[in-house]
Amino acid sequence: MKIDWDRRTCARKGHVTYAPDDPRLRVPLHAQTALGDVWRCLRCGDFVLGEPHGSGPADEAPLVARGKVLRDLFILRFLAIERAVRGVFIVLVAVAVWKFSNSQDAVRKLFNDYLDAFRPVFRHFHYDLDHSPVVGSIQKAFGYKHDTLLLVAALLLAYALIELVEAVGLWYAKRWAEYLTVVATAAFLPLEIYELTEHISWLKIATLVLNILAVLYIALTKRLFGLRGGRRKFEEERHSASLMEVEESAGVAVG
Repeated sequence: MKIDWDRRTCARKGHVTYAPDDPRLRVPLHAQTALGDVWRCLRCGDFVLGEPHGSGPADEAPLVARGKVLRDLFILRFLAIERAVRGVFIVLVAVAVWKFSNSQDAVRKLFNDYLDAFRPVFRHFHYDLDHSPVVGSIQKAFGYKHDTLLLVAALLLAYALIELVEAVGLWYAKRWAEYLTVVATAAFLPLEIYELTEHISWLKIATLVLNILAVLYIALTKRLFGLRGGRRKFEEERHSASLMEVEESAGVAVG
């Protein structure tokens, strides 16, 4: 089912009306009814009862996001939420690593006590905990030096900060955030591919696919790095939209 992004947004945020000075544009945007004057919404095209939200020259009409722009914003905000959730999770992991570095011996003893307790239970189900990859990874972590663990925690916090900055920038559709997201995400793709060669899981595959699609989508639709005409074409597209906002809403052809 096709989504009407214009009416969906108007339903949440309200209509946007404007009265241009040019009578040729003003007439199609305005009508009189038994209940009073109505003005055509610049976003969805429906007529709205009441005074317009603004008036003036046509080229000063508000730049109202519509159609494809609203769809793109929805996708960017979905990616922003995904980045925010990932950033918070990485912060929690970093805190856990930091706490572990300060009580490494105690955690090792607790882990070994539980391992001894559960070893007979798992042996009953023909599973050898001593040769488990997960147990081996945990025991390997116990061998890391305190300074090494602190460095890991710091790197995780730096990575989380990048993710959170991306999330805020993407939520507000900032162009610098789009560049940051593409560069940062692409930089980690080789690592994600390498991890798949070590151990395949549906979560890793889904994450890799999502990141590849995010890089391609943002780079192409936002014309980053000179793609599809680059920033000049992107600005021309947005500038043309602002100049034709009232004309298109009024149904007047623009030459």
